[in-house]
Amino acid sequence: MPEISDLVMPKLGLTMTEGTVSEWVVSPGDSFSSGDLVLIVETDKIANEIEAPADGTLHKVIVPVGETVPVGAVLARWDVGDAATPSPAAAPAADAANSGDRSEARAVEPAAAVSVGGLRIVATPLARRIADQEGVDLHAVSGTGPKGRIKADDVRKAKQAAPALAEKPVPITEPANPTAGKRVTPTTYQAAVAKRLTQAKRDTPHFYLSTEANVGALLEIRKRLNAANPDLSISINHLIIAAVGRALGDIAHANRVWADDEIIQFDTADVGIAVTTDAGLFVPVMRDIAGKGLGAIASSARQIVTRAREGTLSQPDMQGGATTVSNAGMFDVTYMGSIINPGQSSILGVGSIRKVFRPDDAGQPILCQEMGLVLSCDHRIFDGVAGLAFLNGIKAYLESPFKLLA
Repeated sequence: MPEISDLVMPKLGLTMTEGTVSEWVVSPGDSFSSGDLVLIVETDKIANEIEAPADGTLHKVIVPVGETVPVGAVLARWDVGDAATPSPAAAPAADAANSGDRSEARAVEPAAAVSVGGLRIVATPLARRIADQEGVDLHAVSGTGPKGRIKADDVRKAKQAAPALAEKPVPITEPANPTAGKRVTPTTYQAAVAKRLTQAKRDTPHFYLSTEANVGALLEIRKRLNAANPDLSISINHLIIAAVGRALGDIAHANRVWADDEIIQFDTADVGIAVTTDAGLFVPVMRDIAGKGLGAIASSARQIVTRAREGTLSQPDMQGGATTVSNAGMFDVTYMGSIINPGQSSILGVGSIRKVFRPDDAGQPILCQEMGLVLSCDHRIFDGVAGLAFLNGIKAYLESPFKLLA
């Protein structure tokens, strides 16, 4: 006789504390087979498919669609034959992304059914998010996915083909004082980002270190590399990522994070890169880059940035790593102090390159090209000396870029 047990909110990442039930794929009383999709859980920006570990039956739904609950909360009652109910701690953590273990859940762009105007529309969470942001009526979109599922590209194409489609009104709540402006309800993505960054700033003790790097030699070596091999297409950001990766590989102390009152020391130098997209800011992580050549780093960076802008990143793509590069140099800023990405221990804010005069050894002015760098540090991992060692290690590679060719 199968035993009825609890289906709980799994822990889908090292820093995950709660999740939102996006869709119940099966209903109470429905039977399912091992590997069947049971429900979809959204964490931050990613939708995760939760599969059945064995044949069974869903008996009762406890947490309805749209409700956010902490990890370990009971979502439903089910029986799954002889298979044990997955423990929240058994789901892949951030470091599992480095080992490739994704056995408990697959982070993809799943189909989510929504009811609009009494009609059932099947669309991916990203498609629904883009439709909401762009004011696209999903009734007017033809889905090209399996069984007519509406994908993100379908929404984008519909927007381009019919920009005059009736826009979905933005929910607005009028304030008590109408002259004080309008109140606009944030999107799910905006609310998740606000919550995560507020938590990171509140719970992570930040301190900041700044310096300037003379990048004249960096600009010259980039020019020569691209002239010798145009297919490389090395950007300034690729060189910065390479410098951070090398410094992270050199300084083991910088390659640590604080998690659950413990220090985790990573084995590989994984670096996040902040990517601005139409759907918001994403931070995918590049893996084990300390020993990679510039060509490989540039190619990997281009691929992961493209995936971020196309909305095809998975949960493991944005997990792990001790640090992130946030380059705002193209937006005319000298210094930028950034909030540390949750689950990491530092972030490098990169400013624009400025031409400034500095005195040489004889006191004579020489024209330099300098880049402002601000390293935000988690004080639980770094003290001032350790933080400066990491920042100056990055600076050394930027000012002596021939070391990146070794």
